[in-house]
Amino acid sequence: MHGMYTRLSIQRLRHLAQQFPAVLILGSRQVGKTTLARMAFPEHPYCDLEDPSTQALFTEDPRYQLDARAQVILDEAQRVPPLFSALRGAIDADRQRMGRFILLGSAQPTLVRQVAESLAGRVGILELAPLTVQETSVTDPMLDYRRLWLTGGYPDACTAHLRGGHFRDWWEAYLRTYVERDLPALGVSADPLLMRRLLTMLAHAQGGLANFNQLAASLGVAARTVARYVDILEQSFLLRRLPPYFRNIGKRLVKAPKVYLRDTGLLHHLLNIDSLEALESHPIRGASWETFVLEDVLRREALAHPHSHAHFWRTSNGSEVDLLLERGDRLHAIEVKTARAASPYLARSLRAILADTGAESATIIDQGEGETPLAPGVERRGFETAIDWLPDEVNVYTAYRHEAGAEP
Repeated sequence: MHGMYTRLSIQRLRHLAQQFPAVLILGSRQVGKTTLARMAFPEHPYCDLEDPSTQALFTEDPRYQLDARAQVILDEAQRVPPLFSALRGAIDADRQRMGRFILLGSAQPTLVRQVAESLAGRVGILELAPLTVQETSVTDPMLDYRRLWLTGGYPDACTAHLRGGHFRDWWEAYLRTYVERDLPALGVSADPLLMRRLLTMLAHAQGGLANFNQLAASLGVAARTVARYVDILEQSFLLRRLPPYFRNIGKRLVKAPKVYLRDTGLLHHLLNIDSLEALESHPIRGASWETFVLEDVLRREALAHPHSHAHFWRTSNGSEVDLLLERGDRLHAIEVKTARAASPYLARSLRAILADTGAESATIIDQGEGETPLAPGVERRGFETAIDWLPDEVNVYTAYRHEAGAEP
């Protein structure tokens, strides 16, 4: 089913392949890395290094195997550690050929360390996220974005109903494989029951400030154990730590990061939410909607502005905004609301945040329809108008400067 979708990242992937001899596609298992690579590079032969016989060949003489192929896709590259120094040799023997080696990996920590040590300056890195609403709507214009909100963006989870299955069955199998097979393969010793309980507690605290001591006390383990497990979840792309944004202003700011399970399908599975009706009446609905919108924006932002950084903003007096996108020295604020949000009070508080942070624009994304300008530099958008939208530096900035009395 993965092949149904044309991924937005295909252009970025081809762009990197024109600049680097090797490209590494990182992402969690089952997110569609293999499909993307084969779609982008149909002429590259494909080698799965999880296959025992292929793995044995590449372990025995990796340099020969690379030289025997003009170009190749190497899946689960971290399974063969000697591969990386052999890649460096093969690349340096012919530095002019770009996009020759496409490496895929679902284990970030080990893989990135090996790549950084062996292939510095020779490899471009693309992180592949789960599907965005824009990607699914191109293939299936009738698909209601709320279905993707419910099931999450993993291709096999959001298409489970087409096979007569259920996204929760898929997630249950995924989690079992993740804890029992993937983590041990990464050299990570994690107690499966403890990991499952931690995930469920993180789901209940979705979008809240990280408090590892509190989680550790509830689980009956040391805070450093919780911190290690959270690191593992973050490095295997299941969890996002959103750091606070700091500017040297007088207001005291919150210092702990916010923690999100990145995919709403996983969130809903852990909380036993199996339908849109159940989601609509569940206390997690607001945090879940915030996650869905932020992740959808951030998945597209990472491709359009690969060097941008995501933060949240919150002062101790309660002034806050869900997302601050930092592109170089420019900031854009995004606030997510579940219901249509067009109050003058909200517009005023966002104007104050623009002044505090120096952000150029503030956008409220809600489930209403259409778009509404609320105040200079502040607008609201219904989510359906935001599925292919990212903050536009020019127009809003001009309006804001004009309002402030500066020359546009």
